[in-house]
Amino acid sequence: MKKWLITGAISALALTGAASADIKIAHVYGKTGPFEAYAKQSHDGLMLGLEYATGGTMEINGEKIVVIEKDTQLKPDNGKALLEEAYGDDEVDLAVGPVSSGVALAMLPVAEEYEKLLIVEPAVADSITGANYNRYIFRTGRNSSQDAVANAIALAGKDVHIATLAQDYAFGRDGIAAFREALEGQGQGQGIAHEEYVPTDTTDFTAAAERIFTAMKDLEGDKKLFIIWAGGGNPMGKIQAMDPSRFGVEIATGGNILAAMKAYKDFPGLEGATYYYYEIPKNYVNDWLVKTHQDRFGTPPDFFTAGGMSAGIAVVEAIKKAGSTDTEELITAMEGMEWETPKGTMKFRADDHQAMQTMYHFKIKVDDNVEWAIPELVRELKLEDLPIPVRN
Repeated sequence: MKKWLITGAISALALTGAASADIKIAHVYGKTGPFEAYAKQSHDGLMLGLEYATGGTMEINGEKIVVIEKDTQLKPDNGKALLEEAYGDDEVDLAVGPVSSGVALAMLPVAEEYEKLLIVEPAVADSITGANYNRYIFRTGRNSSQDAVANAIALAGKDVHIATLAQDYAFGRDGIAAFREALEGQGQGQGIAHEEYVPTDTTDFTAAAERIFTAMKDLEGDKKLFIIWAGGGNPMGKIQAMDPSRFGVEIATGGNILAAMKAYKDFPGLEGATYYYYEIPKNYVNDWLVKTHQDRFGTPPDFFTAGGMSAGIAVVEAIKKAGSTDTEELITAMEGMEWETPKGTMKFRADDHQAMQTMYHFKIKVDDNVEWAIPELVRELKLEDLPIPVRN
């Protein structure tokens, strides 16, 4: 088994020796808190990406990579303070993270203040590479518009009416705004029939669901409730238990981590679009990831493992291309940079530093021998199929 060099924020130099800490990367992410599962996947993926891209040496041009972990606990103030600590006290060359969009938005100005790179992975809100973007931000994770356009392609159609349910914070609101715009781009004349936003920790969806059903019940044609959700609460299962079919409403949603995909087994035939499922991409990077992850952890790689690996590979490729960890040289190297990931080729758009990437239209298949529902590929949505707006 490979051994990764990971240090704590305080003891990094003491443990490794200043001379060996040649390339320092801070991973600032919500290691504990409601998105702990996402965070573990992201970190495992980051380390696998660094390992893969360096051929197992964890060195770039003879210089050792040291990763310093910092736990935001999913709190924006923590994320801001920890990134300041990483850039200032730890003198890292660049940072990766975080999990939460709200935390990411608090961290963006810190990167600009210190003139250091922050590679955002996997926080999704459009505003990260949109209204709140600055030139020190690059994102390997997909944004809300990529989710939205892919899901609009999968769900929109003539006489299809769509209501939405999302969490009331940046991830949910940006996601629905992008989805609304994407539906219009697909020629979806009806737009969104009704929008509901609920607190992130909601567990009782009765009132929100009743408002959705009331808005949808008299509409003619196909009716779908599109849900954008992160974390617990199980809105799909709880709303399904309220029998939306009595109003002709079907539930639709995007992909998710394998643990969450267990709940999708109650929705055979459900369609949507996903960022990643380990059996879908056919390329040598994904083959390596699937085999290595299975051998090392005993499970297939998950949603955010692929994203973390994409970020790790991007770091190595950027430093190799720049020949340096100098921020300005890295920015020059990364604008327009293409690199290979478990999802195939990604490309940093020069305008807003958003990674353009493939998405996947799926339909749920249930196999009693598999713990989770299987998102079978309907159509691969390539970069040219996804008209993602630049929001600067």
